[in-house]
Amino acid sequence: MKQRHPENSDEYAISNREEQQGFTLLETCIALVVMMVATLGVAGLFTYAISYNSGATDRALALAIAQQRMERLRKAPVTDSSLTTGSTTETITNASHSFQVVTTICDTSGCGGTTTLKMITVQVTPLGAAQWASGPVTTVSQRAWPTLGSYAKY
Repeated sequence: MKQRHPENSDEYAISNREEQQGFTLLETCIALVVMMVATLGVAGLFTYAISYNSGATDRALALAIAQQRMERLRKAPVTDSSLTTGSTTETITNASHSFQVVTTICDTSGCGGTTTLKMITVQVTPLGAAQWASGPVTTVSQRAWPTLGSYAKY
């Protein structure tokens, strides 16, 4: 008579199923709830990051506009009409973003200027930006006017 191995018997299969343990439906549901809470937390962080990245883009564009405007004013000839004393305000659109640009040129002692030294201030404010990024970007520079001193001999 041929002896049968217990692995091949139906009795072994039934007893083996009873020894196997798996996850219950309750354990699976709890694990899914924990994963859902973690996923919702990560989704909240994504919206937060998108908002701050958008604001950072607005600030970077505002800074680029302010620097370009300041460089243009610094390289303009002394007789250029853009260097007249006063304040100008305009709205500029760059990369589908709107900015308010206020340029102030002052040659009085009240702002630190003199008759031969002008204070140039360029202030760029993002319009419609996120609240934390809506503050203005300000650049300030001095521009000296060449004058002949008493030392010059003709």
